[in-house]
Amino acid sequence: MTDNFKMVAKTLFGFEEILAEELRNLGAANVLQGVRSVAFEGDKGFMYKANLCLRSAIKIIKPIHSFSVHNENELYNKIYAIDWSVYLSVEATFSIDATVNSEVFTHSLYVSQKVKDAIVDKFRATDGKRPNVDVKFPDVRINIHIDREHCDISLDSSGRSLHHRGYRTATNIAPINEVLAAGLLLLSGWEGQCDFLDPMCGSGTILTEAAMIACNIPANINRKEFAFEKWDDFDPELFEKIVTISLNKSKEFHHRIVGYDKAPSAVRKALDNVKNANLTEYISIERKNFFDTEKYTENHLHMVFNPPYGERLDLDMETFYAAIGNTLKQKYPGTDAWFITSNLEALKFVGLRPSRKIKVFNSHLESRLVKYVMYEGSKKAKYQIQE
Repeated sequence: MTDNFKMVAKTLFGFEEILAEELRNLGAANVLQGVRSVAFEGDKGFMYKANLCLRSAIKIIKPIHSFSVHNENELYNKIYAIDWSVYLSVEATFSIDATVNSEVFTHSLYVSQKVKDAIVDKFRATDGKRPNVDVKFPDVRINIHIDREHCDISLDSSGRSLHHRGYRTATNIAPINEVLAAGLLLLSGWEGQCDFLDPMCGSGTILTEAAMIACNIPANINRKEFAFEKWDDFDPELFEKIVTISLNKSKEFHHRIVGYDKAPSAVRKALDNVKNANLTEYISIERKNFFDTEKYTENHLHMVFNPPYGERLDLDMETFYAAIGNTLKQKYPGTDAWFITSNLEALKFVGLRPSRKIKVFNSHLESRLVKYVMYEGSKKAKYQIQE
């Protein structure tokens, strides 16, 4: 336990609780929820496992220093005072990622520049030469977060956002982020317990994430690299051991995962992405218009989808959302139907009252994840129709 250190997992608004639960299930210590983040403790192997397995995290950072700061000179001096040789060699490349919430520090790019100057000046003073900046493929990514008068400095162990899973090579208009898709599935209670349908599957992201959850496949098993692989203390044998152990925890899935889309191009892209994720045996995708379909199974069905919001596609939203409600009501008994939308006005035309409504964000769009419980048989009277 003495090898444990503090880490912070960044996430999307509304996903803090499910991320904390994921961390506890993985074995993290001292899990503490924040806003768009969850702090936790673990050792180096757990840092590898968190990057590999967490579905609702977008980044794992390792805090290394924190201090109060009141002006740019103080920022420079305190950054300069750090022994950067512990984290960065003079031959290595680095980049700075800054976020600021301060009346004094108002421009993140200026803060990044100031921090960069302090680091390279320190190396010039101690080594006579300086490491270079590489914003695209650095050896070390340094994260600076200034909140009012408090500055946190962390090492970014992930690199590119963890939504870059590695399986998606083709997308359509308005594709859903992989972390968002996984988080919505977890919020919906999806664990692989029954048949599944995404009736507007686009490039297949929700389907792929659903299959990975159902089979307990590590979220980022198809990702090509993590930032920690370039760190001086990277342990490739330990990482391979973590990968092997995580893969050995995968399980069989005995239900069906089905996707529909009415666009032939979307179906082709979805099939390609599912193949890239090595999940073809679990997922079937058909060219169908959801409004012309009916429930494909006699068993309970779990449905999660991302319909158009009217942001980028030219549709009559009132008619479209009314058709969603009618199709669910008439053709999908015994179904828990979940979908996300930022078009809160259009939701009124579904004609059913949601049993759950959860505030989330799709990129910059404030949205709702809504649930409609469609009863079957004699329980049809329980449909909750809006007055």
